[in-house]
Amino acid sequence: MKKGNYLFTSESVSEGHPDKVCDRVSDAIVDAFLGHDPYARVAVETLSTTNRIVLAGEVRSTPETVKSVSDQMEDIARRAIREIGYEQAGFHWKTLDFHNYVHEQSADIAMGVDAAGNKDEGAGDQGIMFGFACDETPELMPAPIQYSHNILKSLAEARHSGAEPRLLPDAKSQVTLRYQNGKPVAATSVVVSTQHSGEIDQDEVREIVRPHVLNVLPDGWMCPEEDFYVNPTGRFVIGGPDGDAGLTGRKIIVDTYGGAAPHGGGAFSGKDPTKVDRSAAYAARYLAKNVVAAGLAQRCTIQLSYAIGISKPLSVYVMCDGTNEVDQDKLSGVLQELMNLSPRGIREHLGLSKAIYARTSAYGHFGRAPEADGGFSWERTDLVPELKRAFGA
Repeated sequence: MKKGNYLFTSESVSEGHPDKVCDRVSDAIVDAFLGHDPYARVAVETLSTTNRIVLAGEVRSTPETVKSVSDQMEDIARRAIREIGYEQAGFHWKTLDFHNYVHEQSADIAMGVDAAGNKDEGAGDQGIMFGFACDETPELMPAPIQYSHNILKSLAEARHSGAEPRLLPDAKSQVTLRYQNGKPVAATSVVVSTQHSGEIDQDEVREIVRPHVLNVLPDGWMCPEEDFYVNPTGRFVIGGPDGDAGLTGRKIIVDTYGGAAPHGGGAFSGKDPTKVDRSAAYAARYLAKNVVAAGLAQRCTIQLSYAIGISKPLSVYVMCDGTNEVDQDKLSGVLQELMNLSPRGIREHLGLSKAIYARTSAYGHFGRAPEADGGFSWERTDLVPELKRAFGA
């Protein structure tokens, strides 16, 4: 998005959305492995449908860890679903059927990725990854996706706390903002669809949702009443995996920038940090956020590219859409001096070999507050002083 007058829309989905149920289960299994072995390799996919969960994928760790976590996978999945809140006839954490097809990692992949002799740890796959930051919100995120996430987080907190027991886990939001001269100034429409108990009607759901939207949007930004859509189909009682099948990794735009920035195409959830789909996307966000936080640009997009088995990135591209206060080529060089962008360097710099991933599985991987135990470490702005020194800012 550049300067000008236009409308821009982003959507989010709740932790109870079928795809997000799968992301949560997959990331809970990643956490289980990393909690036992910080060097474990994990790539686990989850399928959900009516009262059924299916796991598939590959893992590598010590024999003791593989056996221990494999024995726990069913309990891990059921616990994740219980924490989301599914206790419905068509999808219940206690009664659903569970199937596990996870196996050990391919030796060919392991050979290419492992460090050996003078060879550093290589990337887990080829691919391109993007990071982005802008000054539209305090979180340095695009406003439409940030507000979409925040609306659903607010509804989920009310549901989990018991303040609004008539809400159920599955929900979606969509926010359209009007931009003037490239800056967001108001919402032109808001869409919220939330699963609810059968005892309330559409008008009641609308009034439950309304304060959550008003509290999230800046004062005076609420859309016209006729453009405030809540459960526009009229009823949303059957939801979650009972209503639609879910798969890990199908909400990559929700997970990142809501379409306001490029995406390399790789999903995050279910993957350990040797997979650059995940770790390099986190690194690119970290660098872009620090550039904007340092006042060196109002917008910053960073692309990294890798080849499987090769540790050094093939390219590092920085673009600031003309908002930069410093030379972009020099900026690219300084960023590479400040952070080793090999898979090992990223993992060590951001402390990614920890059990910190289940919490990322809903409401966005970016725009979150860094946590004391290392969660969301890529949201830190600790490079700001060094960036300012490098450019005399």
